[in-house]
Amino acid sequence: MNAETLTRGPYTPKEAVARLRRGDLGAWPVAGGLVVIAAVFGTLNEHFLSPENLTNLALQLAATGTISLGIIMVLLLGEIDLSAGSVSGLCAVVMTILYVKQSWNPVAAIAVALVAAGVIGLLHGLMHTRLHMPSFIVTLAGLIGWQGLLLYLLGQGGTINLPFDGFVSKLSDTWLPVWPAWGLVTALIAGWAAAAVIGRRLRRAADLPVPPVYLTVLRIGGTAVLLAGVVTVLSADRGVPLLLVLFGALVVALDLVLRHTVFGRWMYAVGGNAEAARRAGINTTRIRVLAFVLASVLAGFGGILAASRLSAVNQASGGSDILLMAVAAAVIGGTSLFGGRGRPYAALLGILVIQSITNGMLLLNVDSSVRFMVTAAVLALAVAIDSVARRASTR
Repeated sequence: MNAETLTRGPYTPKEAVARLRRGDLGAWPVAGGLVVIAAVFGTLNEHFLSPENLTNLALQLAATGTISLGIIMVLLLGEIDLSAGSVSGLCAVVMTILYVKQSWNPVAAIAVALVAAGVIGLLHGLMHTRLHMPSFIVTLAGLIGWQGLLLYLLGQGGTINLPFDGFVSKLSDTWLPVWPAWGLVTALIAGWAAAAVIGRRLRRAADLPVPPVYLTVLRIGGTAVLLAGVVTVLSADRGVPLLLVLFGALVVALDLVLRHTVFGRWMYAVGGNAEAARRAGINTTRIRVLAFVLASVLAGFGGILAASRLSAVNQASGGSDILLMAVAAAVIGGTSLFGGRGRPYAALLGILVIQSITNGMLLLNVDSSVRFMVTAAVLALAVAIDSVARRASTR
């Protein structure tokens, strides 16, 4: 995706075919992969598609998916953030210390932790833009340094438990009842339909191309059916988890920012061609710094969601394979490693693929070595598709 795509609005079927021929596959490979995954694991284990397992899957993807949203912010500029895992763990520890040890209000503790994450992102961005240090080196140093600070703050105890009935733990143990969940879906679809009608009128008034009505109806109707299916399945178990709602709200909000604000258009412009963006008068330094700030804040929030689900923080918070899964989710979902192309929905699609594969193989008692190799193969395939698509688009 680039600035040109954003300004002309939804494309017609003829334009869609032309884009496919140029190698711009969009989300179709990921959607097809999800169908294949569901069919394979659903056949091998009948529990895979059960409401209980799908609810657990929704809980599992929220924290890492939120971190992946931050990764997308820097990938859009052709950069990388290797510190996201450590930042997520550090912010969770800061929040927990203030909340549990210092008896702060939980909302205030979360706010301070997110501010700390923003300061970390600002530091990374300034080191990259002012000192001209590669983002790989800056964030690699951050990965090590922030992990060290996390261990220092935890001290010898190593683990701090959160109150099971407290505000933070309740984030992952709150479920929307049936009618509020349906009301939320109805409001989302109605809002989208109203925005589509207003958008069509504004584009006509500006003498810009307007997509066929049936395409808009199909997009909105298809999304409505998908969301209705999700609510129906999850409501058959415990209900729609609040963590999933929070993650979905972040995805929608970031997508609106990137597609409908000046900042979003500048992000794609800088990622597509930084020199051309600079000559067009865009402050590329400011855009890069803001991208790193957003990446760290989202990583911090993802760490808080992970702490909520575990009701504790420890020396492993933000560690293990969280960073790798977050990066893999962004790339598998369709965000280009070369910058200039991708949407926040890539985090949702990518983390669905990774968590579905992991969840399915765990149900089949597949050894962890095989799970890592399968995930690596899926990631390599996604990067290969992106590379081929980019070459085709260039030609």
